[in-house]
Amino acid sequence: MSEAPPRDLHRPVLLQEAVTMLKVVPGGVYMDGTFGLGGHTREILKRSAPDGRVIAFDWDAEALELGLKNLGPYGDRLQVIHRNFRDIDLGLREAGVQSVDGILIDIGLSSLQLDSDGRGFSFRRNEPLDMRMDRRRSITATQVIAESTESELADIFYYYGDEKQARRIAAHIVEQRKSKQIEQTGQLAEIVAAAIPKKFHPPRIHVATKVFQALRIAVNEELTNLGEILKKAAAHLVAGGRLCVISFHSLEDRIVKRALNGSKELAVITRKPLTPSSAEILENPRARSARLRVAERLL
Repeated sequence: MSEAPPRDLHRPVLLQEAVTMLKVVPGGVYMDGTFGLGGHTREILKRSAPDGRVIAFDWDAEALELGLKNLGPYGDRLQVIHRNFRDIDLGLREAGVQSVDGILIDIGLSSLQLDSDGRGFSFRRNEPLDMRMDRRRSITATQVIAESTESELADIFYYYGDEKQARRIAAHIVEQRKSKQIEQTGQLAEIVAAAIPKKFHPPRIHVATKVFQALRIAVNEELTNLGEILKKAAAHLVAGGRLCVISFHSLEDRIVKRALNGSKELAVITRKPLTPSSAEILENPRARSARLRVAERLL
């Protein structure tokens, strides 16, 4: 009988594909740049038994705490670093490691973040517009909404969310904030819905989905962080070590593809990204837009 994951462990996307492409072997040392609740790390530790190790990064303290609880039985084979993966240099130094046999980065929003109360990532509940993955950061989504100019807001929604109605939404927000501060998720979702004519409301997703995505990316500087790890990763891989990156929207995927194809230290393994099977999408609809790209450190 296969071992069942803990009840509160969210479903890791492209689990078998990612860990297989990582070429996990017993005794290897691996970095999971986005620990979350430990789904990918758990599989890496199982495949690298009895003495493989994982250095797991996450800047979300709540995720680290729950992930450690889930993976407690693995003891000193797991070391967690409370940092964003962009700080790979400092994090690996803290772990006493200079290079690793593989690096996995899953840059999607976790189920924990979407489902936890008070984080402000979702419009399904009315709660403070926070959106910080790391609560040590000072800028919240409320501040971005309150302090950005109309043109800055439009650019955030258009470039980070691919929102075609970005200018209309930005203008509506600026008008609404003159009379009342926008500080709740429900407020923002209602403003976005009112700003966009009904004929332009998407049929399968909430009309505010792209705006919330764009704000989250802006608050957490996600694209800057992604660019940093893509620049630094190869230097911390052993020869033949692999970098596996799972992205969830086209903007991220283009950044990953461009970086891997342009690297002089990495050889691209996946000319086309790997995608979830229909069975995985049926079981976990949040996986539907996932893309896995892989590159290998040149000798």
